This record gives sequence, structure tokens and C-alpha cells, in this order.
Amino acid sequence: MTLLFLAFWERCWRALLPVSLLTCLKKLFSWLPKSMDGIKPVFLYPLFGTLLIGLFMLLINPVVGLINTSLSNGLSSLGDTSKILLSVVLAAMMSIDMGGPFNKAAYVFGTAAITDGNTWIMAAVLIGGMVPPIAIALATTLFKNRWTKEELKSGPVNYLMGLCFITEGAIPYAASDPLRVIPSCMVGSAVAGAVSALFGCTCPAPHGGIFVFAVVDHPFGYLIALVAGSVAGALMLGLLKKKKQRRLNKIMNQR
Repeated sequence: MTLLFLAFWERCWRALLPVSLLTCLKKLFSWLPKSMDGIKPVFLYPLFGTLLIGLFMLLINPVVGLINTSLSNGLSSLGDTSKILLSVVLAAMMSIDMGGPFNKAAYVFGTAAITDGNTWIMAAVLIGGMVPPIAIALATTLFKNRWTKEELKSGPVNYLMGLCFITEGAIPYAASDPLRVIPSCMVGSAVAGAVSALFGCTCPAPHGGIFVFAVVDHPFGYLIALVAGSVAGALMLGLLKKKKQRRLNKIMNQR
């Protein structure tokens, strides 16, 4: 749950910082004459915004570097303890923030492991990133009364995004209901990672989704891992998500 809230605040920070910076820049340059209004959004705001963001990144870079180093060392120690445990952790990390720092840390760790010959690590990372969109798409297919019309309409697209290893397809669903969607996706990815490790799957390709299954060792077991994780995530979504009709009835009763 701590990782879930960290991922949530990381998303908020990434959204609020540029907006806050732009607001400050508008106030900072408000004294300029109206004849300069045309140059503000195309030159002044981008120039000074980029400089300030760069300075901010220089300030936090040492801290973030320490965190990444500690995280990498921790993951390496897990690998020495248990392949299954490390596979579960890495696969779940791919679903925590879906493109954020935890996701990227797991992905970089997986790609780095390829050079060391530990391609089973990349297998867990790849399968963990494929599960969230597919689990959500499957949940929209099986539990239609848990979703809005817009979510149901976009659901089938996530089958393709998941198969292509585009984890970000799950972001709109996670953003609308993070406390239910993110844990469900994490459980599904963790199941997939565990099954992948049990079958001894390896993947020498750093990207590609289903298109690189041809180079995966034990591809049938890898496919089973993908199905098992997606079904687990979808079932958990079905259990956690509330029926939309019940919500509507509750609102009507309150009125």
C-alpha cells in the first residue's frame, strides 16, 4: 500500500509541477507590455520553464540516484535468494505506476540483466508489463456493469496494447479508480511473474510483447503465465469494482 501511495503522489507531482511553474512564470512576466503577449507562450515560458525544471532536476538528481542504487541493490539481493520472489516483485513493479519511476526501475533492471545473461529477469519484466491492459480489457468484457460507457468502449483496445507491451493503456482506468485498479493489476502481474519463473521462461528481447514470444524459451509456459496473470487481475477487478447500477440506485435513494 505504501508503494501505491508513492506512485499516486508521483503522478500528482508530475502533473502539478509544470502547471505551478507555468502559473509562476505568467505572474513573473505579467509586467511586460501587451505587445509581448505573442512571444510569451512560444519563447519566454518554454525557455525559462526548461531552465527551471533543469535546475530542479539537478538538485534532486543525487537523491534519486541514491534511491535507484538502493533499489537496484535490493532487487539484486532478491535474485540471490529466490528467482520466483524476484520475478514476482519485478512483475508487480511494472504495474505500480505504469510508466512511472517504479515501472522504469524494473524495466532498466531487466534490460541490464540481459547483458549479464539473466534473461529470465527480462521475461518477468515483460510479462508483468503486458498483464495490466489485458486484465482491464478482460474485466470490461466479463464485468460490464462495473464500468462506465466510455471505459467499456475503450476496453477492447487494451487487448492490443497489452499484447504489444504498452502498459500505459491501463493508465486512464487506474487514474479513475487507483485503489482498486492498481492493486488488481499488481496481483495479476505478480501471478504472471511467478508462473513465468516456475516454467523457467527466459526472454533475450527487451521489448516487443507477443511479437518476441518466438525467441522466448518455453513459449507455451510463457503464454500460460500471461493468461493466468490476466485472468487473476480481471477476477480481482470484478471483485473489487462496484456495480455501476448499484451506485446509481444509491444516488437515487439519497435524493
